[in-house]
Amino acid sequence: MKVKPLQDRVLLRRLEREEKTPGGIIIPDTAKEKPQECKVIAVGPGKVLDSGELRKPGVKEGDTVLIGKWGGSEVKIDGEEHIIIKEDEILAVLD
Repeated sequence: MKVKPLQDRVLLRRLEREEKTPGGIIIPDTAKEKPQECKVIAVGPGKVLDSGELRKPGVKEGDTVLIGKWGGSEVKIDGEEHIIIKEDEILAVLD
């Protein structure tokens, strides 16, 4: 299913991290924290300012970004978990 976020919202998918500690211990699912690194899947057209201008988003599809642990709304699309978040809740874009 194709999803197009509205306004300044961004559709993200969390990037899974290594499941072992440096010492080789496997971390069970119940002890894992939600990853804060996400891949941008889709971006809305931008935010409409009070002046009526459209401010283009600062992220694009394919970017890797950092978000807060509890940011956004979790949704399931085609059986996969995604996050829809406002652009201003994104903390950073990773190179």
